[in-house]
Amino acid sequence: MKTELETDLKQPHPKFRVSIDHGIAIGPGKADVLEWIATTGSLAAAGREMGMSYQHVWTLVKAMNEHFVEPLVEKKRGGAARGGASLTPTGHKVLDLYRAAQSDAADAIGKYLPMFEQLLNDKVSR
Repeated sequence: MKTELETDLKQPHPKFRVSIDHGIAIGPGKADVLEWIATTGSLAAAGREMGMSYQHVWTLVKAMNEHFVEPLVEKKRGGAARGGASLTPTGHKVLDLYRAAQSDAADAIGKYLPMFEQLLNDKVSR
């Protein structure tokens, strides 16, 4: 397992990812999926909010559920109650840890970004 920190000087927040041998366990997109599921109570609604298909959201959720020691998202079957989805206690913990790490990473590199901006060649990006 390794962590990666990626930043774009035009974006206010760095992208923090926790990678494992076969992919990304959690990164900004997956964290947003978890947040939208917690907010909407639905995979489909989370997908609509993010401009993703239900299938894409489900693929991300399935991968996260497999990568962690316990599932992060629990699906509820449809029927009269219309089903839905919610974060498990582990899902809430992973999301909270990720957001805290993301915030700490932004604080840690934020003071260095202006110095990098001064040293970068503007002509290269044109």
